Amino acid sequence: MATIERFEQIISWKEARMLNKNLGRLIDSGRFKSSYRLINQIEGSAGSVMDNIAEGFERGGNKEFIQFLYIAKGSCGELRSQFYRALDRNYITQKEFNEFSLHAMKISSLIQKLRAYLENSPEKRVKYNRENNLLNFLNLLNFLNKLNE
Repeated sequence: MATIERFEQIISWKEARMLNKNLGRLIDSGRFKSSYRLINQIEGSAGSVMDNIAEGFERGGNKEFIQFLYIAKGSCGELRSQFYRALDRNYITQKEFNEFSLHAMKISSLIQKLRAYLENSPEKRVKYNRENNLLNFLNLLNFLNKLNE
């Protein structure tokens, strides 16, 4: 697997962004009438998927990233449940429900595959390792010494 340098390169994040964009268009069309709580819940869980992928990646360590991927995957499930509520209230059609649900399931699968890869990867991103901490400490000491000169 190629090295990912930015969360914007992660396929599951890109797909979650696309789902958010499509949901935003649907909500902005006014078809949810004044069901503001459902709108907020849908936007919250849809945003949580992409946001947790990004935040977990930016934390810098595999263990934390994996934890945030679990949260993102859970938000996918929450979002799919909200699609049922929107369908039952006739805010979306059966076709739209199918499309949105399939997209959320695809994202969930991508997140699961990324999580499994990270858990089994011999390459570990370590947030705090002794070498980096020692190097940072030495750099700080050099900086402080220069200030005192």
